[in-house]
Amino acid sequence: MPLRRAPLFTSQELEAAAELVHGFMPPTPQYAWPLLAQLTGCSVWVKHENHSPVGAFKLRGGLVYVDQLLHAGPRPNGLITATRGNHGQSIAVAGCRAGLPVTILVPHGNSADKNRAMRALGAEVVEHGVDFDEARLKADQMAAERGLHFVPSFDRHLVRGVATCAFEFFAAVTELDAVYVPIGMGSGICAAMAVRDLLSPGTEIIGVVAAAAPAMALSFEAGRIVPTKTARTFADGMACREPQPEPLERIAAGAARIVRTSEDEIAEAIRIYFDTTHNLAEGAGAAPLAALLKERDQMRGRKVGLILSGGNIDRGCIGEVLAGNTPQA
Repeated sequence: MPLRRAPLFTSQELEAAAELVHGFMPPTPQYAWPLLAQLTGCSVWVKHENHSPVGAFKLRGGLVYVDQLLHAGPRPNGLITATRGNHGQSIAVAGCRAGLPVTILVPHGNSADKNRAMRALGAEVVEHGVDFDEARLKADQMAAERGLHFVPSFDRHLVRGVATCAFEFFAAVTELDAVYVPIGMGSGICAAMAVRDLLSPGTEIIGVVAAAAPAMALSFEAGRIVPTKTARTFADGMACREPQPEPLERIAAGAARIVRTSEDEIAEAIRIYFDTTHNLAEGAGAAPLAALLKERDQMRGRKVGLILSGGNIDRGCIGEVLAGNTPQA
């Protein structure tokens, strides 16, 4: 590792995905925030995926994935997947919009707000296991038992849909020196790297993980999959304890580095986003800002992009953070 893999999509395929996504939702905004520039010493542009119809970037992937699924072969009996929330909302929107039953597996103790949102979108939500990885194994089992189509967390069509976020960002903001992207199972960063290769080859893509869920960073550094026993972070969008081979290989080949952010640093970044932009960021959405603040000395004077990947944070969690505390996972 890194291994040579074919590009995930062509320019034409990316443009087709953008046309499909923009038929459902407008492009999300990107803003340069002066107070963030003062704090970091950089020109800071934020891509606001918290402004999507489900409050997170994942919606894009579900729309493209389900569209290609319906065009690729026989209509499935229904869809099933596992999530901590945002991926599940994406599949719920896309699947139910297509008239397909959708079942979502989440771990026990998952965000109550995200569970309610998925049910409101028409999905059946089933709780199983202590974390995402156990929920994913159960979803795979139930897919076989019920004859449902299992939607993975990483797939080239999911990534092509997610890539429309970076497509909008690079088209709107030129000559970015670096973009910080949170990493869960890897679709967001792989999408950003693929678009970078097409549109802005000089831009560094920097991955961000929670220090309490370091499996992807450990694997990146070792050049092989290094699972962890737990991934207990309140930034649930980054709670991965066993990376998958393809995203890891692509990250190893295309990312400049992976930065680990502590729970306290993520909580502080949420507060800073609220104070400087009056936007709510969930833990994974705030982690890129936390990483930039950690690296501000080496990044000073550069033009930097941050992917604010989502704003789906529970009331109790945001109340605790704004009170100056760090939530316990």
